[in-house]
Amino acid sequence: MNQARPSLLILGTRGIPASHGGFETFAEKLALFLAKHGWHVGVYCQEEVETVTEEIRSTTWQGVELIHVQVASTGPRATLEFDWKCVKHAATRPSVSLVLGYNGAIFLPYLKAKGRKIMTNMDGIEWKRAKWSLPIKAWFWLNEWIAAWSSDRLVADHPAIADHLATRRPRTSTVMIPYGGVPVRSAPTAPVEALGLQPGRYFISIARIEPDNSILTLVKAFSRKKRDAKLVVLGTFVDGNAYHQEILASASDEVIFPGAIYDEKAVQALRFHARAYVHGHTVGGTNPSLVESLAAGNCVIAHDNKYNRWTAGEAAVFFSDETSCEAGFERLLQDDVVVRRGEAAARLRAETDFTWDKVLGTYEDELLALGGFDRAALKSLPKALAGE
Repeated sequence: MNQARPSLLILGTRGIPASHGGFETFAEKLALFLAKHGWHVGVYCQEEVETVTEEIRSTTWQGVELIHVQVASTGPRATLEFDWKCVKHAATRPSVSLVLGYNGAIFLPYLKAKGRKIMTNMDGIEWKRAKWSLPIKAWFWLNEWIAAWSSDRLVADHPAIADHLATRRPRTSTVMIPYGGVPVRSAPTAPVEALGLQPGRYFISIARIEPDNSILTLVKAFSRKKRDAKLVVLGTFVDGNAYHQEILASASDEVIFPGAIYDEKAVQALRFHARAYVHGHTVGGTNPSLVESLAAGNCVIAHDNKYNRWTAGEAAVFFSDETSCEAGFERLLQDDVVVRRGEAAARLRAETDFTWDKVLGTYEDELLALGGFDRAALKSLPKALAGE
């Protein structure tokens, strides 16, 4: 490409400013980081409307181009329609494309055929999740293969994901870049007290309420007896969902369900003042919520698997079933030394491998190389282009 000013398009999220999840948060941070370094960055943003009146329009937010794409449908169909419109539009731009996730990878061969360079963050192994039906698993499996072979560069956010991708493409096609976390050194107690909680006397889980994340195991383990402490389960419960109803029915009066909380400062405060963070995820890579808890200095109770062991390391005690999960709760309630040791290990782990500067800088290096951009030319850009 060799443009004087490097250009990136980010596809695969619902858009920024972030309000939906880990990929949106990452897209926002990377877009702002690169814009300040002189890049042109465009982020596709999904708009669900009753009638499409302006299919694609652009606005500017903090030096980043927001490319608004209207779709007149809902649910999975809207996502596919959005992905297709993004790919068609990106094919007309002389930019590197960063695709977050592979759920709509079926459209990537078109982008590839138009000569565009593609980097794809392959996320977790979605088709292995127990919650999906066989046809949906087959769809994800197919899209994983398409993404692997349509992309010029693959990103794994965990060594185990990199190992998996090596069964799809040569290992040299993949770079391992984890997620990042923002250090939290202090936080107000008001969000904690608003839920009737006492700092240091509650555990917290922040996850989608689904079987892959062991929420029922966590609630049953904690509810086996009175503990003079609380378990806070953040997440959305849906009426009529059998798994959700079983969780609610299994909870003692020391388990509280505040629903989903999207205020970042409130969530940071709830993490920071918790006795420990509880992480039941059984599949996936370097989970954003776990990384953010390490950055907040949380001791962790985590499901025992290769993903969580690598990410949390010495910061966690691990469980494999309801009995060992209860033992983890008991140990951390009774042993201040173990908790303090876990907190110190969490901060060290976050500061060593999960800082945003390190993560975003590695992405920039990879994108510069993929696009054939000249770093020296980037440094010589006028300050106005570098967001200063």
